[in-house]
Amino acid sequence: MNYWLLKSEPSVFGIDELAKAPRKTTSWEGVRNFQARNFMRDGMAKGDQAFFYHSSCDVPGVAGIVTIVRAGYPDGSAFDPDSEYYDPKCIKDNPTWYAVDVRLDEKLDPAITLETLRMHSTRELKDLLILRRGNRLSVTPVTKREWDFILSLREVPTRVRPRPNSVKK
Repeated sequence: MNYWLLKSEPSVFGIDELAKAPRKTTSWEGVRNFQARNFMRDGMAKGDQAFFYHSSCDVPGVAGIVTIVRAGYPDGSAFDPDSEYYDPKCIKDNPTWYAVDVRLDEKLDPAITLETLRMHSTRELKDLLILRRGNRLSVTPVTKREWDFILSLREVPTRVRPRPNSVKK
């Protein structure tokens, strides 16, 4: 199994829209970067897991966890002239762009913020691509070690402890 980070702007498509999708599943389409395309086409497999990351928003960060439920296939939006992701150079016999299908497993509330990830960027997450200056890829690999560490950053609800009985004098 491989691990990934998928970035999306919540103003375009966020975790809440995925949660409302039928079977909490949708295609991850519209990726128009060759390196990210290669990850989707050649690297992602059914059963892989990914962080759903909100970018370009007030509080960027890991908003949820998804599973890849369909490996890379030609991105139909590239062939659709009515789609904002239409690419007139893309031909069906030799597609340029690919998509994968993802299913929401868990919404993280609160999200694991970019600020929290950066707090660990000199040690545990020193190689995490999302933290590298100038990285704008919408699809990046995550190592198992990074995956497990990021999961450990989830906020665990604190239990309310009963106040001790006051001692009467």
